[in-house]
Amino acid sequence: MGGIGSGRHWYYSAKSTVHNYHTIDIRKWRRKGLLTTGTSFSTKWLHNDEITGSIRVLVAEKCVILSYRYRQSDEWKDMSYSIDLDWSLCNLGGKRPWFRCPARNCGRRVAILYGGAIFACRRCYQLAYPSQRENVGDRASRKADKIRDRMQWEPGILNGEGLKPKGMHWKTFERLCFVHNELVNLSLREATLRFGINMFDLL
Repeated sequence: MGGIGSGRHWYYSAKSTVHNYHTIDIRKWRRKGLLTTGTSFSTKWLHNDEITGSIRVLVAEKCVILSYRYRQSDEWKDMSYSIDLDWSLCNLGGKRPWFRCPARNCGRRVAILYGGAIFACRRCYQLAYPSQRENVGDRASRKADKIRDRMQWEPGILNGEGLKPKGMHWKTFERLCFVHNELVNLSLREATLRFGINMFDLL
């Protein structure tokens, strides 16, 4: 029969990223004081003010029990299973909680689990962070936009430069402008190579 997470239904494509999944974060539960034995609470996820998922959580002595419904093809399945908890000592005192990934043959100690058929760790789902899927041009564009945000300029590298923010030293402003322009040029060169379009003509 296999345990939780056995079979291929929980094993997702390596192209997926963490942003495509609902998550539960034990650190947030700890900060909210929700990890006391006997505590019961629900958590939900919203997108554009609409509920996209919810689970019920019961805290036991050494585990948490999740209850929710999961859609597989056109059918809904009721899911209920426990996830073991572990605690580590902090250097400055106190203890830090962890989930033990419930997927078969895992048990990795993690702070965040990602929801599919079951909640499992990032490695079991072969998930990447968005920055890990970026090519050189995308990464340069993202870094340039971070500078634009700091400079209070309009987002988007094709929107040109803005003014020096009030209170920023000229030396800092000139340095950021130089780095920004280098990143923009790199992003546009990569786009030209990838799409065969001279993106510099759009400036």
